[in-house]
Order: sequence, then structure tokens, then C-alpha cells
Amino acid sequence: MTQQNRTPDGLVVVDKPSGFTSHDVVAKMRGIARTRRVGHAGTLDPMATGVLVLGVERATKLLGHLALTEKEYLGTIRLGQTTVTDDAEGEITGSHDASKVTREAVDARIAELTGEIMQVPSKVSAIKIDGVRSYKRAREGEEFEIPARPVTVSSFAVHDMREAVAEDGTAVLDLVVSVVCSSGTYIRALARDLGAGLGVGGHLTALRRTRVGPYKLDGARTLDQLQQELTVLPIAEAAAAAFPRWDVDERRARLLTNGVRLDMPETYAGRGPVAVFGPEGRFLVLVEEHKGKAKSLAVFG
Repeated sequence: MTQQNRTPDGLVVVDKPSGFTSHDVVAKMRGIARTRRVGHAGTLDPMATGVLVLGVERATKLLGHLALTEKEYLGTIRLGQTTVTDDAEGEITGSHDASKVTREAVDARIAELTGEIMQVPSKVSAIKIDGVRSYKRAREGEEFEIPARPVTVSSFAVHDMREAVAEDGTAVLDLVVSVVCSSGTYIRALARDLGAGLGVGGHLTALRRTRVGPYKLDGARTLDQLQQELTVLPIAEAAAAAFPRWDVDERRARLLTNGVRLDMPETYAGRGPVAVFGPEGRFLVLVEEHKGKAKSLAVFG
């Protein structure tokens, strides 16, 4: 892309570096893409690395609908220590000898944290409580509770279990884990709850997101790589990868882009957002089935 050309509409899949907030990455991308119209589809904690999906120009309208997707992570959980943030960013609040914890006990507790569960997000998180960010309340020393909410952990597997000694001399266990879960699941809360269930406490020491919906790490680019060459997944390809596809003729295309609620084929019922494409393969509109009709979510054509 030459600098004279307009920034293309589409998604940019970034391999986020550690130490950057999601907002930092958006700010950096605004400079790289030379546009203010940049947003992200779900945040990633500063400590974490990996897949962060950004929308550029008109593709920012897709982002709110992309966020409700499955995500995949690789991480390291340390059993034997708790922290104020449930990850390595926060100060240690407790230490317990974890040398007696068995693999059988770990597997049993992980089984309880798999499937459809109720999870209390970490207090130092972006969850809003009565309109105020949870982390802001926590930093001000406020006492408060975050209500549990339903999340789905499709897979929670331990790949390695290593004995270690923490800086304060505590015998700890480091677990290398992979997690596949629904959007809104906190991996550091899983680490906290795993440790709590085993009676020794736990926190997350490393996290790498390897997938968000259909967007994987092998298709991600670092900020340095994007500075050299801005790689944008065209909006039509992005929509086709993320949503069921409905191809329509010219007449229906015109009516749907004007917000007319046409009958939808039954195959799309209950499937969430559907990407509508015109006769020449042009991405036109994102719709959702509502009482058998196509309800417009966002128009692109």
C-alpha cells in the first residue's frame, strides 16, 4: 500500500507484545494505518502476548459482532502463590508449599473448571461495577464484590508440570496449560480458582493468545512487521471467515442494504450474525435472523 492510497477497510491481526495495553496497540496502529478509525475486538491484558484483532476504517463496525467468539490460549500457572491481580503483574499476597500437590488432584480440580461454569472475574480487571471500572475501585482500596457470570471453558489441559522454587523460597509448581474458552473468560481467574481449589493458591505467570475465532497466530503480524508492511485482511474476506454467508440477488441486495426485513432461509435461524453478499461477491450487510426476517446489524455496501 502506498501512502497516497486510502487505508483499506479490513481487519489487522496483531501479535501483541507484552507490556502493551490493547489501547496502546490501537494507538500505534492509528499511526501505521494513518487513520483514526481503528478499534479492537476484545482486550488482552498488558502481560499477555498474541492474537489481537483490530478493525480499520469501516471494519470497525464488525468488531462488536466478532467479540462473541471462541478464544484459545497457552499459559503458565504457578501453584503456591497468590497475587493481588491473579497474575505476575501484582504483588504477592500469600505463599503456600505446593510440593505435595499431585497430578491427580490438579486434573480433578481442572475438570471442575471445565464446561459451563460460573466465574468471578479478577478484581483488577476492566469489568464495570455501577459504571466504574473494577481496577479503579481496587486501586482506591475499596471493598467490593464482583458477581459471578457464566462462561464456557471448552478445554482446559495440562501439558507439563514442573517443580520450582519461588524467590521467597516457597516450593511451587508451574503448570503449562492450554485453554479454549468463550469470550469474557479470564484465564487468570482460572489460575486463581485452580490454586484456591487445591488449597495452595495460584496465579498466572505467562499467557499467549493463539486464536480468536477463525484468526490464528500464524496469520498475525508484529507491530514492527506491520510498520514495514501494513497487512490488512479485506473486509469481505474477514466477514466470510467469521460469519455464515448468505448470497443474494441484486434485488434482495438493494432491499437489504436499505434496511428492508426480508424473509431469511431457515438454515440461518439462531446462528447469530450472517454476512450478506451480492451477486458479484461484494460484502453488503451484516444481518441477524429475527422472527424469520433479516434484521440489519450494520451496512457496508
